[in-house]
Amino acid sequence: MRTSRPGAPPATAGEMFALIRDREADTRTDLGKFTGLSRSAVAARVNALTTLGLVIETEDTHSTGGRPPARLSFDVDAGIVLAAAIGRSRSQLGVFSLGGEFLASDTVDQEIGVGPDELMPQITKRLEVLVDESGRTDHRILGVGLSIPGTADTARGCSLDSPIMHGWDGIPLAPFFAETTSAPVFLDNDANAMVLAERRDNRDRFQNALLVKASTGLGAGIVAGGILQRGSLGAAGEFGHTKIAAAAGVACRCGDSGCLEAIAGGWALVRALQDRGRSVGHIRGVVELAVSGDPEARRLIRDSGRHIGETLAGAVNLLNPEVLIVGGDMAKAYDIFVAGLRETVYGNATALATKALTIQATTHDDLSGVIGSAAMVLDQVLSTRAIDEALGS
Repeated sequence: MRTSRPGAPPATAGEMFALIRDREADTRTDLGKFTGLSRSAVAARVNALTTLGLVIETEDTHSTGGRPPARLSFDVDAGIVLAAAIGRSRSQLGVFSLGGEFLASDTVDQEIGVGPDELMPQITKRLEVLVDESGRTDHRILGVGLSIPGTADTARGCSLDSPIMHGWDGIPLAPFFAETTSAPVFLDNDANAMVLAERRDNRDRFQNALLVKASTGLGAGIVAGGILQRGSLGAAGEFGHTKIAAAAGVACRCGDSGCLEAIAGGWALVRALQDRGRSVGHIRGVVELAVSGDPEARRLIRDSGRHIGETLAGAVNLLNPEVLIVGGDMAKAYDIFVAGLRETVYGNATALATKALTIQATTHDDLSGVIGSAAMVLDQVLSTRAIDEALGS
């Protein structure tokens, strides 16, 4: 529970909005107790928030006597955000309320290797259609959230030195939305977006988490001390090209050899089955075979988990997360994949680091990326700082 601190600057309207949004205060009296501000100061800030359209004030009809206090609440219908989780062969799109709830969604299948000039106009047009389908054409768009595989330059809003997104590096994606909205566009790595989706739903459950996305490629999202860790160049969590002994001499799609991805990434598993004469074209096909009982596919999925766990054991020792979350296409073969992952994580990490560690699947399955992309926007446009800037305070 947040309280005012003696000597601290007076609470701003943005800080009051955070109390209302998080449901820690729902009356002006509550706000006064939390912040120590006078009734007039509280009233001025609440009035500013209601004028901004983010807070609504309604009479409490459940009062048992006297004049009922007016209740304050966050108006989740005051605007919308758009989100797209862009993948190599499939993109998930969504329109969300300010409370992070789906209003409309869609999936766009695309050719592997398609460039931004071809795909992004499709995504923007489909998002415009989704806004119409949601019935919110008259609502403000407060922001757009995008996630992509590989390293993302969050400052420039583009892919950065990615071996996965050929033709995307250095191409800012915000300009593609110029005709759709003037709202800010935010971009991040897909695994980072996925871990933000988990944080949104489990904010009180964990402050330290490691999410592994095991799909065509490999990546991780890291939350430490309740804060998403991106690293100095945005490359935190890009562990797929870590060199491991088991992959020595094996060519990787990045142009190097000996990478973890070369034997544990989804594309490597597809290649392994194709070399055996099997007709598969995507890791989703390998997963379907594994789930149906195919012994070769099951072995490949489990071995992938083992190799990934061997690499992640060092991260578990370094970060000491309370939860290891498994997402991506291979999570659909969760029991098979995690059997291998658990073996090497618990076998190679220290007993103390794994003492309270839990391993679990993502909460939202295929939708984690797009939900996390929306959460990324909401964390930005509804932050204390953003609210105060909007009010000029």
